[in-house]
Amino acid sequence: MVVPLGELVAAHGAALRFLAREPRRHRRVIGFRWRRLSAGRQALLALAHLRVGHTYTQLAAGFSVGTRTAYRYVTEGVDLLAALAPTLADVVRAASVKAYLLPDGTLLPIDRIAADRPCYSGKHKRHGMNVQVLADPFGRLLWVSPALPGAVHDVRAAREHGIVDALAEADITRWADKGYRGADGTVRTPHWGRWEALSTGQQAVNRSHAKVRALVEQAMATLKSWRLLRKLRCSTTRITCLVQAVLTLYLTSSGG
Repeated sequence: MVVPLGELVAAHGAALRFLAREPRRHRRVIGFRWRRLSAGRQALLALAHLRVGHTYTQLAAGFSVGTRTAYRYVTEGVDLLAALAPTLADVVRAASVKAYLLPDGTLLPIDRIAADRPCYSGKHKRHGMNVQVLADPFGRLLWVSPALPGAVHDVRAAREHGIVDALAEADITRWADKGYRGADGTVRTPHWGRWEALSTGQQAVNRSHAKVRALVEQAMATLKSWRLLRKLRCSTTRITCLVQAVLTLYLTSSGG
């Protein structure tokens, strides 16, 4: 498979320029004067991995470097980007002027065997890692949490990441789905129960709730548009850095 360099440069020029600055700055800090790839080419290598999902073997062939070199350059670039991702505290401060936030959880599929039970999601019937997402009322992605094993339920993940307490303390309303039932605080969830068992008023409330929450699907689509995240074949310990690197690039491209 040929790495679509021209398409990546044309579609992600702003993100690529931003990404190139980080390896360039890092090289000045550590004192490296020469490397096999320039900072710009290293940025393009990392972007091709994240955006298109190319393997290290494919990247090595496309950039005429060794597989180990491709891995090292991608890992370095991802780590530099992940360090720039906003924290939950940053997002809470910025979101204090918003009417509400839209939290949601998603499963990032991983390439794992059946023996890895902690990563198996009974809801999705597959192995993966649970990440929590916060979106604004327009469906724009604001924050992505560190990854937890897929067996962790959404409300438990939200508590472990401190999302419930942080947004409650800031008095920020959240419109969440049934997976967050019991979170309390400023979390609004739909009425629980079979549709036909709900009263007419409860059904109307649930319809309105669904309309408000519909825009969070845009944030999820944004995250999954990065092909690497559609099927992760790396160590689960690397997934948090990958999603945070993607978040940094998305916010850079969107002006967030």
